[in-house]
Amino acid sequence: MRELFDAAATSAGLSPENGCGLALVAVGGYGRSELSPASDVDVVLLHDPRMPSETVAAAAEKVWYPLWDDGVLLDHAVRSTSAMHDAAVVDVRTATGMLDARGVAGDISLVQSLRSSVLAAWRRDARTRLPELRAACNARIDRAGWLAHAAVPDLKDSGGGLRDGVVMRALVSTWLIDVPRHETEPLRRSLLDVRDALHEVTGRRTDRLSRDLMPDVAAALELEADALDLHVRGLGWRTAHLAQLAWRRIDGVLRPHAKRTRSPTGPKIIRLDQGVGLLEGEVVLTRDARPSRDPDLPLRAAVAAATRRHILAPSVAARCARDGLVASTPWQRTTRDLMVGLLASGPELVPVWEELDIAGVVDGWLPEWGAIRLRGSSSPVHTYTIDRHSVQTAVNASGLVRQVRRPDLLVVAALLHDIGKGQRGDHSVVGAPIARDIALRWGFSATDADRVATLVRRHLLLPTAATRRDIEDPATAERIAEIIGDRETLDLLAALTEADATATGPTAWTSWRAGLVRGLVRKTHEVLDASTVSPDPEEYSGWEFDPVALDGRPVVVRRIDHHAGALLSIVAPDRPGLLAELAAGMALAGLRVRSARTGGDDVASTLWEVAGDDVDIGRLEPLLRRVLDGQVDVADRLGYAADPDRPVPVVTVLRDQSATSSLVEVRADDDRGLLWVCCRVIAGQGHTIRSTHATTIGPQADNVFYVVGGDGEPLDDEAMESLATGLRTALGGG
Repeated sequence: MRELFDAAATSAGLSPENGCGLALVAVGGYGRSELSPASDVDVVLLHDPRMPSETVAAAAEKVWYPLWDDGVLLDHAVRSTSAMHDAAVVDVRTATGMLDARGVAGDISLVQSLRSSVLAAWRRDARTRLPELRAACNARIDRAGWLAHAAVPDLKDSGGGLRDGVVMRALVSTWLIDVPRHETEPLRRSLLDVRDALHEVTGRRTDRLSRDLMPDVAAALELEADALDLHVRGLGWRTAHLAQLAWRRIDGVLRPHAKRTRSPTGPKIIRLDQGVGLLEGEVVLTRDARPSRDPDLPLRAAVAAATRRHILAPSVAARCARDGLVASTPWQRTTRDLMVGLLASGPELVPVWEELDIAGVVDGWLPEWGAIRLRGSSSPVHTYTIDRHSVQTAVNASGLVRQVRRPDLLVVAALLHDIGKGQRGDHSVVGAPIARDIALRWGFSATDADRVATLVRRHLLLPTAATRRDIEDPATAERIAEIIGDRETLDLLAALTEADATATGPTAWTSWRAGLVRGLVRKTHEVLDASTVSPDPEEYSGWEFDPVALDGRPVVVRRIDHHAGALLSIVAPDRPGLLAELAAGMALAGLRVRSARTGGDDVASTLWEVAGDDVDIGRLEPLLRRVLDGQVDVADRLGYAADPDRPVPVVTVLRDQSATSSLVEVRADDDRGLLWVCCRVIAGQGHTIRSTHATTIGPQADNVFYVVGGDGEPLDDEAMESLATGLRTALGGG
């Protein structure tokens, strides 16, 4: 290039040295000194705007033609400095390309001046230019897919590919954020090594590493084909993770309402949970955090990030992986509930899980995960690798929790449904006992672990039967009912089927396939008998307290420790709506109620099971007294209101479940005012709650109320439908 330029400049009567007003500029991969054997050579002939056009044209011909004659893959342009600057101002790709510009020959000062002006404009206008760059990146990834998951990865354009490495350089150039160069550069160099081998093997310019080329490219790199596949996907996985982290940090900087809370001694951490805080948009560990003593700390941090839509700081995951204490086996209920809450957190699960997985935290919870990590699927309909597909299935399942009574089992089965694909044999058969062992290790009962195993074993049953059998034949539904056994498992399997299919790819859950599966589920429902979801309150034992006398006091509270929480005995003079008022006091005290029972005549004795070990009856009793005395505006303090953006609550009358009570089930967002609203509606219709049983799984609360009328008898059908309608209206369900 220098020889050609020198000859062209000399023939035009110009000195080829600095100051001649003409320069040859390398851009793109050539500018970064990253050419692969078959790469285009991107070069611009840059000139002073005052230079005569015929002089520039003559010089260009003397540079370009010899290169064309030699068969060089040339991507060339001729631009004045002013035209180049103007193009960089309006076109984000030109701007990012100029950030990597490198003078090759001629007037290098011309190149340096232009590069400095483009860089200054890039930094000055970054807040308005970056959304354009983000849109271009998203469009590129929509076309090319993700390097870690695509069936045929594109080393350059896929998400996590070489272009993302260039984009991160551009983001760092804005001075708005930083990206760990010690991580990004080795990843980019390794991808360049793979592309070099790909070009050498094919002898042509290509960035697509197809499966038929894998053995030869692997041999050139002295690897096995499977090892190369995992290597490339791993590079893309880590690069995409860093790029997404960079973009989330950019989002934090650009967010209009983002405020940096600082104290005189530096940034202030907002406490979110024990050992977990928020610092400038990222979930971090507080000073009192002790990962080596607190096995739940990584999960608390993960749940805080996923449910509040914040970034989980990479340093948190790294420290928890390095110093974290592995939970005892089986897990405590608090640990298991945190894991379920994380899996049910929705789309934000993906970046949080990825951060933890890259750091190595997931291996501590789930050693079996390594067998499916970054493993491609043999089915062409799959969009993702097996591990990413499993996480996406959990994400999709979180949107279906209203359809089932055990959303905890649904999201766990969603994560584990393909866990057997890391082993030889039918993955459903092989995966079922693996999933059962994991469920037991995570603290589920043997019965629940068996159900998780059943879901994994049968997760292909419904779509297979629906598409290969006649669903109008009664024998089909009868056979499905015989295999599944009960309505609750059928509902779980139906939700898992939809979550799995929608996570697979657009062709896996067409309207035709969905209609067949749902039709089969309806017909199987007709075959199965209704199952009992909660026993009568009389069947509970071990919850008794010695009678407590009020002695003129408005309320008395006693407690005992119970199952990672407490049992509270609360005694107060009986009156209509008492349970609703006590529920309001519990909510205002920040307590999560698992269940409650009532008894007594003139004096109401209530038993409450609450979660957590921080129940302070010294604070609770005075608060309940103020609520009962009407000194607290409960509606104002709880702030519960129907929200059209929430998933619609599901209110179901459960028939033939109890001989002594009528049962109504409410599945809704876990809001601290939910129990109070439900109790208030029931009391407002003149009914009495004998007991309520609550299960909180991730974002969903499932409450079953045992209700009797003023005469102490179960409600008739009309009264139950009226009650269900009132609950739906109060909760915003229409």
